[in-house]
Amino acid sequence: MRVLIIFLLLISGSAYVHAQGPKPIILGETHELQSVQLSEKRTLNIYLPESYSRTDTTISYPVIYLLDGGLDEDFIHVVGLVQFNSFSWINRVPESIVVGITNTDRKRDMTYPTTVKGDKQKYPTTGGSEKFIAFIEKEVIPYVSKFRTNKSKTIIGESLGGLLVTEILFTKPGLFDKYIIISPSIWWDNGSLLKKPIKTQAQSKTDIYIAVGKEGLTPGEEPRVMEVDANLLYDKIQSFQNKNIKVYFDYLPEETHATIAHQAVFNAFKKLYPTAGK
Repeated sequence: MRVLIIFLLLISGSAYVHAQGPKPIILGETHELQSVQLSEKRTLNIYLPESYSRTDTTISYPVIYLLDGGLDEDFIHVVGLVQFNSFSWINRVPESIVVGITNTDRKRDMTYPTTVKGDKQKYPTTGGSEKFIAFIEKEVIPYVSKFRTNKSKTIIGESLGGLLVTEILFTKPGLFDKYIIISPSIWWDNGSLLKKPIKTQAQSKTDIYIAVGKEGLTPGEEPRVMEVDANLLYDKIQSFQNKNIKVYFDYLPEETHATIAHQAVFNAFKKLYPTAGK
């Protein structure tokens, strides 16, 4: 009997150890591509929804492009929001592919050239947004098209990322059909983006979400207030009087520039998919 008890303890102990063995949590894949537009190697973090690997290969997916999409930036928590909102019992957001674009020189890529001498001195590498937009349009989007994607494309950007998303909206509105603009750094170049004529307007259905928290003065040379600039951006888009455009404004007074991103993306999904889950 004693031998049997020891044997059973050994067996159960072995099973316990085996059950407790660590397994990796797989959130997505990291891809590297050599960019011709930027003359450097760039990294994409890509999340595929759970159903992607099933045998039904006829399903295609919307794509959400995320600026500041590194693993130590916004990729992980935004993927969590996408997954949560696409759970079948919530069904707010369709299952989507998320593409996080990691940074190498954020200030260079997300800003257009400035006329402000102080900004040039403080941020000497700035002014490369045209090349970065070309990288997204001509390299990232075609690269992602090798996955089973449909025509729906969303882009998310915060702060300088919000500035870049706004620039894309004003210069290449057809590149995406949903724009999530969070605390945009409209102060850049003394707010010149608000004064520039729009090259073209959306020719198809375009949804735009703008959010700002209680953020106050901006870091530019000219005194500006983040909340005011966000409102001015909303007013400018409204002034287009374009029937293809629907724009939402969201003021989040309990959030700061540092804390707003997560709540704003969650709110954006509610605004941009108003009939989902009903």
